Amino acid sequence: MCLEQQALSQILETAIVAARLAGQHAMEEMNYVKATLKNPTELVTDADRHCQQLIVDRIKESFPDHGFIAEEGEPGRIFKRAPRGEPAIWWVIDPIDGTNNFAHAIPIFTVSIGVLYEGRPIAGVVFDPATESMYTAVKGGEAQLNGRRIETGQDDIAAVNSIGLDSHFGDPLPSWVARIIRQSRFRNFGTTALQLAYVAAGGLIGTVVCTPKLWDIAAGVMIAEAAGAIATDWRGRPLFPVDLDNYEGHAFDVLVANRKVHPRLVEWIGA
Repeated sequence: MCLEQQALSQILETAIVAARLAGQHAMEEMNYVKATLKNPTELVTDADRHCQQLIVDRIKESFPDHGFIAEEGEPGRIFKRAPRGEPAIWWVIDPIDGTNNFAHAIPIFTVSIGVLYEGRPIAGVVFDPATESMYTAVKGGEAQLNGRRIETGQDDIAAVNSIGLDSHFGDPLPSWVARIIRQSRFRNFGTTALQLAYVAAGGLIGTVVCTPKLWDIAAGVMIAEAAGAIATDWRGRPLFPVDLDNYEGHAFDVLVANRKVHPRLVEWIGA
């Protein structure tokens, strides 16, 4: 089934409204947040759950038969509801990407909403509420920041250019991580979705992420690819399609970069 542009536009508009609602709520709650450990490396807050419910409720108003995959479900589980009917569209949601920052009152976090059909992204929104920055893309369209077109650019690896790096690469630290640190101004913003959005806008020439879940990357990869970036796993293989019916929260390894930098990083990682 081919989705018409009008349907895609309605989906994107709904995602934008839902992301803004959740982002504004998160900003209001940030100074009053209480965090608990979800696992040894991740925190969760009540605001994560409240924001997720705001997003899901808003989407249901327009698309009651669509499906959901979201980060915050029952303890130890993701939230998942399969689509009912056709087209089988899934909304993949991270209500607060950057919870560790958020829980420590660091206003660097995003709301990430990706929309997938047949296992591939068809729309994506990454909203940075602290700066009112709304990154968007829809299948067949351009990547935008607050309604203006963005592109990755063609800057190469250099001491004046920045590459995003994840945390928790393991011990010992891979030699290619040290190589990136030595040859670039490496960055870690604490939110995968924002780093992917910055690749789309050209602020980062690339980003390497070691353990993201689908909700961390679905929207950001859509936006980055629409802006001209290449998005793969560390070996240069496609990330999508994903078997959404059977997805239960497994992690990916992700490399997204502009077209000049991507092959070099694949080579470094594989060396």
